[in-house]
Amino acid sequence: MNTTALAMVLVAAVVHAVWNLAAKRVSGGPRFVWLYYTVSAAAMLPVIAVALAVEPERPQWTWLLAAAGTAVLHVAYGIVLQRGYEVGDLSIVYPLARGTGPLVSVLVAVTVLGERPGVLGLIGAFLVVAGVLVISLGGGTGDARARRAGVCYGVATGVVIAAYTLWDAHSVTSLGVPPLVYFGGGAIGQSILLAPTAARGRSEIKRLWRDHRREVLIVGLASPASYLLVLYALRIAPVSLVAPARELSIVFGGVAAWLVLRERNAARRLAGSLVVLAGIAAIAVA
Repeated sequence: MNTTALAMVLVAAVVHAVWNLAAKRVSGGPRFVWLYYTVSAAAMLPVIAVALAVEPERPQWTWLLAAAGTAVLHVAYGIVLQRGYEVGDLSIVYPLARGTGPLVSVLVAVTVLGERPGVLGLIGAFLVVAGVLVISLGGGTGDARARRAGVCYGVATGVVIAAYTLWDAHSVTSLGVPPLVYFGGGAIGQSILLAPTAARGRSEIKRLWRDHRREVLIVGLASPASYLLVLYALRIAPVSLVAPARELSIVFGGVAAWLVLRERNAARRLAGSLVVLAGIAAIAVA
């Protein structure tokens, strides 16, 4: 994997873990999601204006289509993930979502898009997925029905993650959409799509902003930063390598959960971290 692309993905993983820790502290459902999407959109507006002004290529209608596509997929991701958290355990839904996403991305990239990352790259990809599952699976409720629901929604969320990852790769490579314009347009679209839900809960929006303004700003600003790094990485490295490498955020998140949130199962998470790091090393030299 290109060294620059790998560096971008690693930094993005750290930033991703930071904003997920902030998001974990808030229980606000779709309205919290709308708040930080709106912060992202507001922050991206001047960036989009500058990007369009300096971009040598004239805007294409396909850029709007690409942004609309990622907005729909990201809203679907938020809704499915939120539903999964309502019916299942976090320790089941989240790792399955993050593990299934890159696995599906790699399989589609290889079988449909014709990418050939090499044997070492594929081994690294599957080591990353295996490490993610080792870090995060375990524990959970004794309710078998809730566990099955968590597994179903976790896998469904992973499929959506794979879908937007592949759409992102297609948009910034095949369609040639500038990443800044692409992400900014998607953020605006996400805010608009969730606006009706926000309008029906104005008092809840005000409460969330009053009580969790810091978390809203952290997620709203750090999320686009991490995502843009991944988009730029996708322009210089194949999706079959970028998608699993970005899952290093689970390692940082797992260690932070142990050190900051004092969660249990540290030995299993550290063992999984070593597996993920081995996968990243294989991807780096692929």
